[in-house]
Amino acid sequence: MHLLRRSMLSVAERPTVERLLRNDRIAGRVVWRFVAGEDLESAISAVRELALLGITATLDELGENVATREEAESAARDCVTSLRRLADAKLEPNISVKLTMLGLDLGDDIARENVVKVLDAAREVKGFVRIDMEGSAYVERTMAIFEDLHDRYPAEVGIVIQSYLRRARSDVERMIERQARVRLVKGAYAEPEEVAFQQRSQIDLNYIWLMERLLEAGNYPALATHDPELITAAKQFVAEHAIPHDRFEFQMLYGVRRDEQQALVDQGYRMRVYVPYGTAWYPYFSRRIAERPANAVFALRQIAFG
Repeated sequence: MHLLRRSMLSVAERPTVERLLRNDRIAGRVVWRFVAGEDLESAISAVRELALLGITATLDELGENVATREEAESAARDCVTSLRRLADAKLEPNISVKLTMLGLDLGDDIARENVVKVLDAAREVKGFVRIDMEGSAYVERTMAIFEDLHDRYPAEVGIVIQSYLRRARSDVERMIERQARVRLVKGAYAEPEEVAFQQRSQIDLNYIWLMERLLEAGNYPALATHDPELITAAKQFVAEHAIPHDRFEFQMLYGVRRDEQQALVDQGYRMRVYVPYGTAWYPYFSRRIAERPANAVFALRQIAFG
């Protein structure tokens, strides 16, 4: 599974593949299944449509690894705008951000300063900001910045923990201790064996352990998975331990397993969809295709047969 992901990512990194997706009309249809559009208004329309189905959303303007302070400050302004536009539209002001988009490569202080601007806006509109986790090279710095911010904005900021990382159990315990809100994911980056589990069975077992700890002792955990076995495991654990459905939520990606998203809502569970948008969609899209063979099969079928 790990080798397949690496192979697919290496193909996705070829400039010719990106050009095809950006310039081919049929290939573009595949992209817009997983990405809500290139501008904020398209994304807000997608959030509004989800709300009509009883599904909440977290909005994410795509982008990472900015090269200048001006780009980082511009990204922070965009985040503030998205929070305020959601509030103005009477939609929940909930967004996700990457620290490298807010200047982490330029320095921790620059990233922290930009996130503070976003969190101040979140506090004003009674919103919430989830700091996404990136590759393993950024994890410790991200955790340190998050903990500093969580001390100051405990109600406005949350974090992501990746179950394929070997350090995930200790990180979850740290987050439980401070009652920080955690989104639990498997992880979508190609990581070396010394840092991350390589077998799907190991990653899944770790996910279940982390999920159960968060359901038992965490603060409103978000269980982000499309895996039917993990969803079933969560349902069983919740039922066995009489955990109310308002103590946690499921999360899925925009365009993935739409029927299951609605089914969970119909069963009385809370569901939030991660809604990405923006012109810098290609790295996100390629990771989504690489991490799930079903996504790749869907994409190739659409391109081949329209």
